[in-house]
Amino acid sequence: MSLGIAFKGPEGIVLAADSRVTLMAQMQQPTLPTPMLLPATYDNATKLLRVKGQDYVGAVTYGAGAIGATEPRTAHSYIPEFEQELADTDRLSTEAFTKRLADFFLARMPGPVPAGQDMFFLIGGYDEGEAYGHVFEISIPNNPTPREHNANAGEFGITWGGQKEYTERLLNGFDVSLTNLTQQFLNLTDAQKDGLIAHLKQNLGLRIPYQFLPLQDCVDVAIFMIRTTIMLQTWSVSVRGVGGLIDLATVTRTEGFQYIQQKSIIGERGVSKWTPTQFP
Repeated sequence: MSLGIAFKGPEGIVLAADSRVTLMAQMQQPTLPTPMLLPATYDNATKLLRVKGQDYVGAVTYGAGAIGATEPRTAHSYIPEFEQELADTDRLSTEAFTKRLADFFLARMPGPVPAGQDMFFLIGGYDEGEAYGHVFEISIPNNPTPREHNANAGEFGITWGGQKEYTERLLNGFDVSLTNLTQQFLNLTDAQKDGLIAHLKQNLGLRIPYQFLPLQDCVDVAIFMIRTTIMLQTWSVSVRGVGGLIDLATVTRTEGFQYIQQKSIIGERGVSKWTPTQFP
């Protein structure tokens, strides 16, 4: 579930994610032959990850909400251990950081998982001495090898993952279910399907000049995509896997990782001062 975004712009990288974790609980009903699956949501998860000592790189996670052999935990809860592992490490390149992150979480994965149940990471950062940033993707455990997005010189763009159908419809003009349904209905080959995808993107895709956008516009686009998904899921009959507050940071060549908006730990909402007589 969730929606994670990594936006490589000419002035910097934007990393953004929502705060919802969805767990599926099995409830056995005596009148039904199979257990019912009931979603339980928690809206205070941290999916925007920063690692102390590696100040020019960050990550967002989506997909599986927890990882671990006996007592699964969120990716964020493991970050102190990862920081200890990198404590005496000099500044890593974005790709090297991605490989270390993949190795770290692979070691905590109990074994193979079915396709579609990986924990995904989008990693964005700047390498020392380079003018523009890099964005890599990995998934644990099935695809731990870093795959770079918008890797060519002067190439910029937005990468997203998770519950992405609304983002795909807005940016591409369609989501992946359209081409899957078309392939089945018209009995298309995989090559024909790939050609259809390219044709639709070229003619229906939202025309945004990514190479032109200032960093503030990249921030605004990322927030808009996550907020739109949250709002549309509020009204739809579906798994509402995107919700809570939006955490967002930028990574730039000169300033490194900087939080732009970040949820904080607070006390009871709406209560400024507690007194013994306030509650019965």
